[in-house]
Amino acid sequence: MGFLNLVGNSFGCSASGERLVSAARDGDFQEAKALLDYNPRLARYSTFGVRNSPLHYSAAQGHHEIVSLLLESGVDINLKNYRGQTALMQACQYGHWEVVQILILFKANIHRADYLNGGTALHLAALNGHSSCIRLLLADYIPSIPNFCSILRKKSKNDDESVSEFDEGALHEVISRAADGGVTALHMAALNGHAGTVHLLLDLRASVSDKTVEDGTMIDLIGSGSTPLHYAACGGNAQCCQLLIVNGASLTTENTNGWTPLMVARSWHRDCLEDILSQQPRRSPKLNPSPYLCLPLMSIVEIARLCGLRSNDLSSTCLDPCVVCLERKCTVAAEGMLFSRVLHSLRSISMLDKHNVHRGPWPARFDCLSLMPARHNFLRQTCRHNAYNQRDRKNELIIALLYLFI
Repeated sequence: MGFLNLVGNSFGCSASGERLVSAARDGDFQEAKALLDYNPRLARYSTFGVRNSPLHYSAAQGHHEIVSLLLESGVDINLKNYRGQTALMQACQYGHWEVVQILILFKANIHRADYLNGGTALHLAALNGHSSCIRLLLADYIPSIPNFCSILRKKSKNDDESVSEFDEGALHEVISRAADGGVTALHMAALNGHAGTVHLLLDLRASVSDKTVEDGTMIDLIGSGSTPLHYAACGGNAQCCQLLIVNGASLTTENTNGWTPLMVARSWHRDCLEDILSQQPRRSPKLNPSPYLCLPLMSIVEIARLCGLRSNDLSSTCLDPCVVCLERKCTVAAEGMLFSRVLHSLRSISMLDKHNVHRGPWPARFDCLSLMPARHNFLRQTCRHNAYNQRDRKNELIIALLYLFI
């Protein structure tokens, strides 16, 4: 009888686990919550074979509310499936920045690599051109200071100016990490023509001279020894090639096939790149920093994490230290040292609009919706001045606080 009970309980757990997987995949928050309230250990369930957990499914589909629910239920945030992919990798692959920001707030490991080609979350985000996800992945590596990009460029020229609490070596290690075959995030973004992502990575001092290697694990149709410019030439995007050249990429470097970037472009019939790759430009245009570097995310993430830890102290009335309302022009109401730091960062950091036009420093008051017109779906879960239960209040505070700067 004991054995039969054990088998019965096992089948029951499996059935409930599959229900949770379906709820996580379909975005059924109420079903997921009911199942986790009944048995919190279901959060650790994984499917047979592919070993995808409910966290993997919800992250891949962009259901950030369920992701937060699962994390609060104690699921392993760095759990891998059969391909070695974590939930963070899948969120970055599909560009679900809302999920990425929650996983970063819960301190997901951004350094994990998959089993297929050694790619990290950064590689997957770069491969698909998800610059918002890249910026969030690097939130703990880029200080919230004015003119960070200019200071970083001076440091690369052996300038003595330093940035306190900034480990340039750690940032460089993350940016330059290679997957199998020596392929970096910059290679991937350049090959797929994601100019905005290439711009961001170059501003973070990604190397234009890193070369792929022959390691026998992947088929390289371009040839080992290829630089990001070789990959951009294969991809055929003129803007990516121009960005790389302006940042010092060589037109004459040959890969192991003896091909220069121009020869790669010709072999792939990228005729539009003939003039760009034939000779160095006579003068290099001055580029504005990537607009993603204007976001003071290190301060924002730090404060959001602290707010999450202190959420149990919040009452049912609207006493949040930072309340955001996206229905009208919004203000960030600051109380205490932590929130003053955010406002100081906002006022001191230059802001560029989506066309890279300089708009001056961040204002303390601005129209959120005019800055982010394409994200009206966020209105259904904005922070309003009403009562929430503690879990919902914490999640909406964290999401709204970061949402202003994405």
